[in-house]
Amino acid sequence: MIKKLLKKASEIEANEIKATALSFLFVFILMLAYYILRPVRDAMASDWSDAEVSQLWTLNFFISTSVVALYGIAVSKMKFKLLVPSVYAFFAVTFILFYTSMSSIEDSTLVDKCFYVWLSVFAMFHLSVFWSFMSDIFNKDQARRLFATIAAGASAGALLGPMIPTLFAGIGTDNLILVAAVLLLIPIPVILTLTRLKRSELKNVDETTDTSKYKIGGNPFAGFKYFVTNPYLLAIGIFILLYTMISTFVYFEQKNLLAEFDRAKRTQILGSIDWIINVLTFGVAFFATSRIVKKIGMGLTLALMPIIVCAGILILAFAPIIVVLLALQVARRAGNYAVTKPAREMLFTEVDKETRFKAKPVIDVVIYRGGDMTTAWIFTGLTEGLGLGFTAVGVIGAGIAAVWAGVGLWMGKLYNRQKTTE
Repeated sequence: MIKKLLKKASEIEANEIKATALSFLFVFILMLAYYILRPVRDAMASDWSDAEVSQLWTLNFFISTSVVALYGIAVSKMKFKLLVPSVYAFFAVTFILFYTSMSSIEDSTLVDKCFYVWLSVFAMFHLSVFWSFMSDIFNKDQARRLFATIAAGASAGALLGPMIPTLFAGIGTDNLILVAAVLLLIPIPVILTLTRLKRSELKNVDETTDTSKYKIGGNPFAGFKYFVTNPYLLAIGIFILLYTMISTFVYFEQKNLLAEFDRAKRTQILGSIDWIINVLTFGVAFFATSRIVKKIGMGLTLALMPIIVCAGILILAFAPIIVVLLALQVARRAGNYAVTKPAREMLFTEVDKETRFKAKPVIDVVIYRGGDMTTAWIFTGLTEGLGLGFTAVGVIGAGIAAVWAGVGLWMGKLYNRQKTTE
């Protein structure tokens, strides 16, 4: 009975239930740990000036790039079956070191700033590696049907995670870091079980060559080369860059609109947005996204949210009121988490293992963080340098969203072309 209900609700086949549930648990734990740590990080930033935070953002980009390069070396040199577990064990150890440093190093500001930057690296990297692993476990048809359901686990973790520092803030931020570090060790046996299920229940050895006992090999820095020379990967990178630009624009517009409220009211408004977004994301991702992709195709699925965001930004530009902002933020973020991101992750099922594990972090981390840094300075130049007002900046943002939609349609065509040439 349960199997029939699952298949009807989310297109999960009987032999896929265990792997899907474990994948759901995997990303749930990752996001739970991250959302325990995120309030700790964001609370630190309030003690620093805008210039200090901007410097940390820039530092984050360069450190993220270095970490991706080191990861490329690990991909080439390590046995594949050890690669993904080692990533999460490594991050767990680093957070344990931060836990011990907070009580043993006198310069707490230095430790706090290091933690702020490192968690920002982790924020992008842990999900990039997760989805690379998912693209290797599930075949293309399974990815289309299951990735949205698995992504709902991220929303569930994002719902529960913030409650822990809210309810147990009295235990101290250092202990919260220790809790998150221990949580990051839980996915390790899950990863090993999923690797076994890939061969047994999912029957995907023929779909993706099982190289778990071997090294992927190749040039450790090939991910950077693949990105700039492969039109398919370049298109994904451009799509993510434009998404990042829009996110930064909306973030700064939100900051300016909320300036009239006191900090307590702002916190209340933003907290409400987070809860609404995560509830909507969970429902849409679990029950609807796979059907959306199947119904309208990859291109329109990728262009759907950019079109909605373009319209929303234009409305906000000419009607800059808090209600319009809240509606735009809910639609943009819920739509991205529930529809755009799962669809985007399906794109990586069309590349080989080496490309997936080497080039994907370049796109997910380096391009994303580079877009963050660059767009922040562009926005500042438009407002403080050129003196453009809210409406003019909004129109520019809408133009970027329109280009983003066009890239989504183009990306869909490239995806279909990849499928037909196999």
